[in-house]
Amino acid sequence: MDSLGGIAMFVQVADSGSFSATGRLLGLSSSAVGKSVARMEARLGARLFQRSTRHLALTDEGEKFLARCKRILAEVAAAERELGESTGAPSGRLRISLPRYSGLFEPVIAAFMLAYPAIELDLDFSDALVNIVSDGFDAAVRTGELDDSGLTRRKLCTFRRLLVASPAYLARHGQPGHPADLAQHQRLHYRFPATGRLEQWPLTMEGTPPAPGMVCNSVEMRVHLAVQGQGIAYLPAFAVQRELAAGQLISLLNEHTQQQTGFWLLWPASRHMPPRLRVFIDFLVEQFQNRTFGAWP
Repeated sequence: MDSLGGIAMFVQVADSGSFSATGRLLGLSSSAVGKSVARMEARLGARLFQRSTRHLALTDEGEKFLARCKRILAEVAAAERELGESTGAPSGRLRISLPRYSGLFEPVIAAFMLAYPAIELDLDFSDALVNIVSDGFDAAVRTGELDDSGLTRRKLCTFRRLLVASPAYLARHGQPGHPADLAQHQRLHYRFPATGRLEQWPLTMEGTPPAPGMVCNSVEMRVHLAVQGQGIAYLPAFAVQRELAAGQLISLLNEHTQQQTGFWLLWPASRHMPPRLRVFIDFLVEQFQNRTFGAWP
């Protein structure tokens, strides 16, 4: 602990650029601060500061040592926060990135807030790719293939996408009996924000030129337009379960839409996970229980 105190004093001197300013902050004389730094230099066998009557500057060795010392102090502070949190209810701020798919995460987030009122959630709903670490997120929920080895992950659930249309649309244009028939229909397409590519429809649709229709990056808009009879949409099953149950939409070509996609919860790999993040991960995993949305038949 004496060494840790010396490290903290060295960092303060480096930040303030003055023995006397550090002494005033810590309630010590500038001579006592200078002697503490000198003892550290003797122990390390390296000069940390270049001194003059008017100027105090870090040496190259001091610059390198300062970077490590700041990391050490940050780790100590994080350990103290974790210990404090572990003795009481999890608390603090969590910044979470969630996909813009509607209707699936909202009830779970509301239940989590009731269960852990001391945890402050900062939620960002976006389909864009995010860098969890550099963008300042504690965790993110995403779909598809995941190859970032620097992240830890847990699978939450899987879902199917369904081809859906309204009874009114099918009455006007007929019901497709084969994927090739879709080329004659109005299609409500999805464009991925991160890449600008159109979402691929069932595999048997590969190479089919786009029919007249609409392109957007909103699940909600495509659900609305499909219900209004504006075309056929390829949508996550959980996003249209109410409309299917109410008879507002009908699923089409079910035997051709069996592919399932996973939702994954990702967070930075670390030996020290804050309790607030741990309970968030456990809560989501328990709530979803690796369910499949839109299982068929």
